[in-house]
This record gives sequence, structure tokens and C-alpha cells, in this order.
Amino acid sequence: MPGTPFGVVHLEVPPVTSGLAVGSLVSGIASILVSLLVFCFGIAGPRYGGAWAAGAFTVLGGLAGGAAIVAGSLARRQIRRPAPPPAVRFAGRGLAVSGLSCGGVGLLFSLVGLALALLLQIR
Repeated sequence: MPGTPFGVVHLEVPPVTSGLAVGSLVSGIASILVSLLVFCFGIAGPRYGGAWAAGAFTVLGGLAGGAAIVAGSLARRQIRRPAPPPAVRFAGRGLAVSGLSCGGVGLLFSLVGLALALLLQIR
């Protein structure tokens, strides 16, 4: 404070990468990888029971994709929230958006792979 012997110190806290954003990206990538398994089992076709295996992996891909979407949405909210100076600020907006998009793509690919497996099973 000017004119007094006292001073006010504000410690600058560097931003921390959001764990939710990182988890969203990891879960989204896992969802895409599992959707590739759904396609592989779906193309394997009726000879190897591809529809059953594709259905089982579709559940896993759907759960991973849904988790990525939820975690990415929560991470974006956490990052947008304003924080007063001594509080921890969060970074990682790009990670959160990437997790959202990877989760959506993985979920969509899993469902398309299941539809392909069922179509090949019926034929």
C-alpha cells in the first residue's frame, strides 16, 4: 500500500491442465480404437459370430464415447469458470474439445460398425 510500510503480495499461481480434459481425450481415443474392433468383428461376418462380438464391443465403445463426451463437457465448464487470483485456474480447452469430438466420433463409428455387422449377419 502506498504511504505505509506494509505491502500486499499476490502470488501468481500458474494454470493447471484439467484432469477431466485429459481423461476426456484418453477416453475418446479409446472409443475410436474400440470402434475399429467393432468394424473388424462386423466384417468378419457370420462365420465367426461377428455380430455377437461386435455387439459386445459396441457397448464398450458406447460407454467410452459417452464418458468422453460427459468428461469433456465438465472440463469445458471447469475451464471457463472464473477464478479469483489466489485460486487455481484450469487450462486445457483444446484437450476438452478434442475429447468431445473423439468421443462423438467413436460413439458414431461403434454404432455404424454394429449396423454393418447386423447387416452382414442377416445376409
